[in-house]
Amino acid sequence: MTNTVGLAEGLAADLAQRIDQRLLLPGARLPSVREAARLHGLSPYTVVAAYDRLQAQGLVEARRQRGFYVRDAKPAPRPAPTGTARAASGPAPFDAMTLIRNLLRSEHQDSPAHGTLPQSWLDAAPLRQALRAALAPGQEGLLLRYADPAGDPELRQVLAQRLAEIGIASDAEQILTTVGATQALDLIAHELTQPGDAVLVDEPGWPIEYARLVLAGLRLLPVRRGAQGPDLEQMAQLIREHRPRLYVTVSVLHNPTGHCLNLAQAYEVLRLCEGGEVLIVEDDTYAAFAPAHSPRLAALDGLRRTLYVSGFAKVLGAGLRVGYVTGRPDLIARLGERKLVHELCTSALLERALAGVLARGALRRQVERVQQRLEAARARCARLAGQHGFAFAAPPQGLFGWLDTGVDSERLTQRMLLEGFACAPELLFSPSRRSGPHIRVNFACSQDAKFWAALARTRASLA
Repeated sequence: MTNTVGLAEGLAADLAQRIDQRLLLPGARLPSVREAARLHGLSPYTVVAAYDRLQAQGLVEARRQRGFYVRDAKPAPRPAPTGTARAASGPAPFDAMTLIRNLLRSEHQDSPAHGTLPQSWLDAAPLRQALRAALAPGQEGLLLRYADPAGDPELRQVLAQRLAEIGIASDAEQILTTVGATQALDLIAHELTQPGDAVLVDEPGWPIEYARLVLAGLRLLPVRRGAQGPDLEQMAQLIREHRPRLYVTVSVLHNPTGHCLNLAQAYEVLRLCEGGEVLIVEDDTYAAFAPAHSPRLAALDGLRRTLYVSGFAKVLGAGLRVGYVTGRPDLIARLGERKLVHELCTSALLERALAGVLARGALRRQVERVQQRLEAARARCARLAGQHGFAFAAPPQGLFGWLDTGVDSERLTQRMLLEGFACAPELLFSPSRRSGPHIRVNFACSQDAKFWAALARTRASLA
């Protein structure tokens, strides 16, 4: 009996840790007693005892004839269906803060669920050289006085030149630097909307952005995003019915699907948003990985109804928290005032160093090296996926692939944890918490053949 109690305590502690780390999200169904007993090599009696302990701790709940489910510590009322989609509001769809902490904690580990390049792929030498140059004698002002509230003038001039290379005509005065692209998106959410406003978002999409918008008091209107881009018919109906203020989207190398809008799709999106007076927020965080000549909404629109946001953390290193936003002068002025009130200014030292990296062509050389490795990584992942009977929803490009597993990806993710691999299931990228068969795969971090073999075994066990 003592051994049984110890085993039950161990299983309960393991599951409690996964719940605490949000590896098991609120609403997730635990494996059935019989299934859990087989997976862990325990008796059904021991599994029941472990589940009872979790229930006593308030971590799970038993639903009659349905099993055990992870409880939501902060339950939110279900939004009522409206038209063809639900407008999500209230608390964030899951604990975004826990998700962010988990991402930061696992930064040193290669994982198929990871959101960045492996550290071994990056080269810090150009940034170190640029920092030394920025700290040379005569440059002490970068450390001793406040910076330009709009951002380092040299950097903004270089950014204007880079924007022109992808077809976006922007003066340096129309560019506002921020603490990463994250702050730019946060400034937009709080300055250009009012609590209660509706906002169009892609589904699937980036969960941290969902959480940011919800915390600003906004209602999310999910627009289905597939291999052909956003569902234009659904978007048109949502615009008619809800009059959304913003459409926050990733048009190039969409996260998580990896899809890029083509010209025809981009023009239709611009037409719908212009007719509905919807301001487009184009997040181009993965611009460095984009195929050549990828059309940007901001370029086609001429920044009339588009705010373009980007940064450099994904290709130069996550520690470089420098991003920027460009758009109409009146909108940039409003965002600049909010930045001034909340931050005063950003780091003149980091921005001047980044200007040096860009001006000397170091970023271009880094991107070329990364692109070569990514091309090989995508080819290997596509080959391994095909060998094990998997297919990507869109041709592999960029950093991420949207893999169709053929089974419930939430249950698949739970099983893969037992195999030692963390996965990113479809539920994670859905503002309406819709589950499905897809997982997001980081090509650079999914080179281990053991991962694909474990994925195939787990799918077979669920099928």
